[in-house]
Amino acid sequence: MADDTTGGTTGLDAALWRSVAVYRALALVYAAVVIGKNSGGYAHPLGGWAVLAVLTVWTGVATLAYRDPARRGWPLLAADLAIAFACILTTAWVETAPHIAAGRPTLPVSWVAAAVLAWAVEGGRRVGVTAALVLGVANLLVHAFAGTAGGMGNTTLNGIVLLFLAGLVVGQVVRLAREAEARLARAVELEAATRERERLARRIHDSVLQVLAMVQRRGGEAGGEAAELGRLAGEQEAALRALIGAGLAPGAGDAPAGVPAPRTGTGPERAADLRPLLTGQASAAVTVSTPATPVPVPEHDAHEIAAAVAAALDNVRRHCGDGARAWVLLEDGPGEVTVSVRDDGPGMPPGRLDAAAADGRLGVEQSIRGRVRDLGGTVSIVSAPGEGTEIEMTVPRASAAFKV
Repeated sequence: MADDTTGGTTGLDAALWRSVAVYRALALVYAAVVIGKNSGGYAHPLGGWAVLAVLTVWTGVATLAYRDPARRGWPLLAADLAIAFACILTTAWVETAPHIAAGRPTLPVSWVAAAVLAWAVEGGRRVGVTAALVLGVANLLVHAFAGTAGGMGNTTLNGIVLLFLAGLVVGQVVRLAREAEARLARAVELEAATRERERLARRIHDSVLQVLAMVQRRGGEAGGEAAELGRLAGEQEAALRALIGAGLAPGAGDAPAGVPAPRTGTGPERAADLRPLLTGQASAAVTVSTPATPVPVPEHDAHEIAAAVAAALDNVRRHCGDGARAWVLLEDGPGEVTVSVRDDGPGMPPGRLDAAAADGRLGVEQSIRGRVRDLGGTVSIVSAPGEGTEIEMTVPRASAAFKV
């Protein structure tokens, strides 16, 4: 029975059991209509109404019981099937032999299929087919007890076949649905882990890696013992970049200098004016231009945008030399904000960024592109040798990170 599955407490299981409950209630209404219509021709009319009472009571009991995952065990399933079996057999006593021979349906009609559906949902297709087999035997016994086994019509055979199909098809569909739900859950977990890893990698790049790179550079310039310290810092930087590239970021660092840490908490996120976060990064070499009026965005988005800008400016300082200048422009659109960072440095040859990402240098890929991508935005980078570099970041106001 490797192809069968058992029920659980997921949202899918709750929906499946609600569907079974709805079917059971609608089938009860149909059974009531059939019994009311045919009761005048029964050999024992009161027996027909007694069966309807049993169906009504058990519908209420089963609906409440199956709603509780702790009760969806074999005792409840066995009782469900036994009641359906008994109600079918009662037809041989309540109905007349001619009516049974003519193919009149059993007293519970299609209500009994609810038990097959319950078995299929709980145990899968093989268990569902087993329940259908039991109720199929009950239908055959009705004709045997009434002495009409030789005159069993197509109606009875069709009913038995439909029970088998219900158990088989529903059990198979439930199994496939649960497997799909499990795969989706694993995919969501993997995506969440990947995003967390990228976030930690950005924090490490914004702090630890930059410090190590600075120590390596300054140590090489100073010479002597400082050069040895710089060499060790360079080795640690390379090792840490390799870990990040392999998805094994060991921890998170602080935000870049000049960028406040994002607010934490579980309450509704506040709006923040993006302008002060950007103007705080202005210097003699960096010119920041913003609108005259506030540019409100979700607080988390504001800090992430500012961190991406800080990463871009840090790249200018590291790769363009001390005399390079940079210009930051903030544009406030109706549904999005756009921040451009432009420098007058030497620019980059084609393929430079892809090669850097392959080597584990994630300054642009994670600290800039990764941040903006997580906010639902886009990044455009235009650069050519001798013409400087321009990075344009566009972020929608209602990003995936901000739920109202």
